[in-house]
Amino acid sequence: MENLRVFLILLLTLISTPSKAHESLNLISGFTSPESVVQDAKGDIYVSEIGEFNKDGDGKITRISIDGKLSTFASGMDDPKGLTFIGKSLYVTDKNRVLKVESNGKWMVFGSTMAFPQTPIFLNDITSDEAGNLYVSDSGNLSAGGAIFKITQDKKITLILNENTPEILAPNGLLVVKNDLFEVDFASGILYKINLKTKSILKVAEGFGGGDGLIKSGDSFFVSDWKNGKIFKLQRNKVTLFKEGFTAAADIALSYDKRSIITPDMKTGSVTLVPIH
Repeated sequence: MENLRVFLILLLTLISTPSKAHESLNLISGFTSPESVVQDAKGDIYVSEIGEFNKDGDGKITRISIDGKLSTFASGMDDPKGLTFIGKSLYVTDKNRVLKVESNGKWMVFGSTMAFPQTPIFLNDITSDEAGNLYVSDSGNLSAGGAIFKITQDKKITLILNENTPEILAPNGLLVVKNDLFEVDFASGILYKINLKTKSILKVAEGFGGGDGLIKSGDSFFVSDWKNGKIFKLQRNKVTLFKEGFTAAADIALSYDKRSIITPDMKTGSVTLVPIH
């Protein structure tokens, strides 16, 4: 009877903390240029795989189940990058368009190239707010020419900021916190806070190299540095090195239970779960 009680406790623990099974694996390999990750409430992790750069049709979204098994969730994309969930729908940036993927893996174009107020060059990260609006970064040529867009659920696309604002060079990682949009720039390595009402922009911190992914846990921000293979922590205006040893730390995500940073390494073709505490 005691053994049965212990077994039930362990089972309930796994169900209530879905990413724990992934944490026991720590490192998951077998991807081709993984760029972005996101985890759903069930504990499944979704990984965007670019495949061969600039080769259309070979990009896909791979699902990592809670037991660590890999399966193709959606395929036939070009160069999929940023990922975000709204409800059960997964939104993906794919070169110069935005895709919407349903729970069965079927996808459609949600934001076409022609629908953007200025022609997108290199759509990169994507995030959403509580109202269901999407925010998309265009990294330009990775040194200049970038922009940030907003997409509503009725598919209306508006420009938030572009290269006419001196701080906007190659915007990458995005994160909405209340009425502010945080953005880390790939070219300058600077983290900015953009007021979504006034569009005023404030420098928060710098020194993030090739700033890529951006998440927030508690009162801390975490930023991945693609160029130098590092993850930095920003807490109370102080930047410290949190984790290094990656080859190309791409678009990180916070696990659903908020215990780990899920980190795709684009050049090694792997995904690592890094405990926060």
